[in-house]
Amino acid sequence: MPEQKRDFYEVLGVSRGASDDEIKKAYRKLAKQYHPDLNPGDKTAEAKFKEINEAYEILTDKDKRSRYDQFGHAGVDPNFGAGGGGFGGFNMGDIDLGDLFGSFFGGGFGGAQRANPNAPRRGENLRTAVTISFEEAAFGCEKEITVTRSEPCQTCHGNGCAPGTTAEVCPDCHGTGSIRIQRGGGAFTFATSAPCTRCQGTGRIIHTPCPDCHGEGSVRKQRKLTVTIPAGIDNGQAISLRGQGGAGVNGGPAGDLLISVTVRPSDKFRREGTAVYYDQPVSFAQAALGAKLTIPTIDGNVEYTMPRGTQPGTTFRLRGKGFPSVNGRGRGDQFVTVRVEVPTSLTREQEEALNAFAEAMGEEEAEGGKGFFDKRRKKK
Repeated sequence: MPEQKRDFYEVLGVSRGASDDEIKKAYRKLAKQYHPDLNPGDKTAEAKFKEINEAYEILTDKDKRSRYDQFGHAGVDPNFGAGGGGFGGFNMGDIDLGDLFGSFFGGGFGGAQRANPNAPRRGENLRTAVTISFEEAAFGCEKEITVTRSEPCQTCHGNGCAPGTTAEVCPDCHGTGSIRIQRGGGAFTFATSAPCTRCQGTGRIIHTPCPDCHGEGSVRKQRKLTVTIPAGIDNGQAISLRGQGGAGVNGGPAGDLLISVTVRPSDKFRREGTAVYYDQPVSFAQAALGAKLTIPTIDGNVEYTMPRGTQPGTTFRLRGKGFPSVNGRGRGDQFVTVRVEVPTSLTREQEEALNAFAEAMGEEEAEGGKGFFDKRRKKK
């Protein structure tokens, strides 16, 4: 009696209403897990791999999935309707799984487009961070940072071989870094490519490694670099130092160093883009009578004449006293908001003076018969 096939949705571990993306994601996960190249000699893994491929082929074909949902396995049987041979026209012998997995996993299993392992490759990008003050962000500064990065070995000049020796082209893969493997048999014969185990995918064999880098071609070094922070930089922005990252491979260029900048907040100013905001405290008398104010800016103090009768919350502009644009195109403005301070404690003389002012302004006595600042005014 033939073995009963499992439900295709169960095979992939998805629900019947699963989307194409969910089915593809489940397939990729299982295919990686049970691929024969990762499980050499494991017949159970090979059987599961065939099973998930069959399920994936059916459930990603709109017509076949519809027939399967309606009639079950019979709906995709070779003898059902006009179905083709094999798995509804799907023949495992017709595909190269190196190409299949190359398209799914970016060549992770050594597809036909495997890159030359000895081609020049760019080094890795490195990241670090630096913290500066509000004022340093306004005018720019220089900071010294320490980074640890890979650099070409000076002993072997990056080739990994001891001085006076050279590497051998791998006799198994002939310098390609990958080998072709054929598995299965009959209708289930398929070919894949995998990293060469003799040279570990490098395409060459180093018999006498460099004593300093141990055949790696690069060494780790700690370096101190001076970074120029441009004027106008904002919190969270980054600076890129080209060529200051990790060393390239096989003569490739070095990567970049990316520096994230954190700006400490000011205890006086706020910033939005190139604009600076400042709250200026004034007394009631200054707001009423006008006054010459000394206003702090990021450039230093400036004088400003506040007109008589200035209302609380009034904002005036100091042009060109904001942050410079990081691209060097001019400066923003500073906006100063007037905050009238109300005294919390008064001497008797001050209270009498304010009561006299209130009376001169025609203010009525407060509820309870008390006048300005809880003092009963004298009746005329």
